[in-house]
Amino acid sequence: MDTAGVEAVWRIESARIVAALTRFTGNFGLAEDAAQEAVAEALVSWPLASPANPAGWLMATARRRAVDAIRRRATLQDRYALLAADLAVGSAVDDEVDPDRIDDDVLALMFVSCHPVLSPEARVALTLRVVGGLSSEEIARAFLVPVPTVQARITRGKKTIAAAGVPFELPAAGERRERLGGVLSVLYVIFTEGATATSGDRLLRPEVAYEAIRLARTLAALQPDEPEVHGLLALFELTAARFPARTAPDGSPILLEDQDRRRWDVAAIRRGLAALARASTRGLGPYGLQAAIAAAHASAPSVEATDWDRIVVLYEALGRVAPSPVVELNRAVAVAMASGPAQALAIVDELIASDRLAGSHLLPTVRGELLARLGRRPEARAELELAARLCPNQRERSVLLRKAAELS
Repeated sequence: MDTAGVEAVWRIESARIVAALTRFTGNFGLAEDAAQEAVAEALVSWPLASPANPAGWLMATARRRAVDAIRRRATLQDRYALLAADLAVGSAVDDEVDPDRIDDDVLALMFVSCHPVLSPEARVALTLRVVGGLSSEEIARAFLVPVPTVQARITRGKKTIAAAGVPFELPAAGERRERLGGVLSVLYVIFTEGATATSGDRLLRPEVAYEAIRLARTLAALQPDEPEVHGLLALFELTAARFPARTAPDGSPILLEDQDRRRWDVAAIRRGLAALARASTRGLGPYGLQAAIAAAHASAPSVEATDWDRIVVLYEALGRVAPSPVVELNRAVAVAMASGPAQALAIVDELIASDRLAGSHLLPTVRGELLARLGRRPEARAELELAARLCPNQRERSVLLRKAAELS
């Protein structure tokens, strides 16, 4: 098996392996280190002789590495004896690894990786590393930060978890529901970075977005009765369905009104609508409402035929349950399509007066578009040029500059 094969197995099995090791050892950091040592050994030995059960091989090897590490810690001899006995009893480890099993260990791993004691950056890095199976290099590329920065976040995160005595266990049902929002927000951050990169020379980072979708699907399988989990998954699927039409072959952005909707991923739309239906069983929360907005776009044959009045209503509902200046700005865009730019401009000017999106390129972008539609070309050009100066993504910046130049 070549390196790509090893990486594929690791990506699929890493969460289950790390979760099982954490339960056996009681040490999150040790479990992750042992799993990494196992995959490093696989990279050397599998090209020479592939195991019959790669997942079982990784689990057995990681357990041995964990036992070796614990053996070196004199204060943990009792736990070592327990693990050694477990390893002896479970010598037929290949039979223990069910590739189709998704159990509570993986769910516990998600909650540990997204624990409130960690910084938001550490939660994202740990989730991608120990639940998603991404390397530090892959995470660094995804978020355009140096590899040592990612490694430091992961190391600090594991130390923080150990120092806080965070147990490897599923929170009680009530606490789990309270903390579920934190887990969902981490997945949302990961997906959002993939759907529109905050900086760099690429508009999309689809590999990052698809990793968030995979994690959301896992979470939905583990928490089937939580509507917002399905709402988040629906939002991801419906948004990602447009990826194939969002960029030209050279990577330049294609605006919604210019996209070839025949290129939208119909299967992803179907999955998204199915997830949205499950989310709707007990009323839509913030992610479900965003998914409903995405569904309105996905079901429309064109921009002109889109049900903009419905989207305005959905944004108004979203603003009540999860108010934010970005929601208000998006509502302004929908109002412009439903009722005209003048009414929308009043919303945008209120945001400017409240100074709620200072420094963001989004506000002058929308204001410039509205002014252009109103025929106020010099003002529109100035706003779009300001947006371009504030925009950290090179691809988005090029679109803004082109639009500004067209108003000259």
